[in-house]
Amino acid sequence: MRTPITANHFVDDDGNPAGGTTFGQGFCIGWQNGPLSRGDERREPNGAFVEDIIAAAVDRLVFYQRSRFFCHANAVAIEHLHAALGELRGRTAEREHRGVEGTHAV
Repeated sequence: MRTPITANHFVDDDGNPAGGTTFGQGFCIGWQNGPLSRGDERREPNGAFVEDIIAAAVDRLVFYQRSRFFCHANAVAIEHLHAALGELRGRTAEREHRGVEGTHAV
């Protein structure tokens, strides 16, 4: 039986995502709190992004694929996770194009 995850997602006074935590058996994620800003105001990340966590899952599945536990299901899961990363990178590129990446602008 899988242990359920416990998540605490926070918002700022304007209702924007403001970090949080997600815990499960063997993991703890501290999510990015606030936007990184742009230009000279750009800050270093203070938490994980969804893309980071997906990349970690891909890394683990690739590790399995290089072992005696390789299988078709792992390969398909890797493809789907890469597709998810592609969609999120596309979203970021589109926000960069509009000049709103790193802000709370929609």
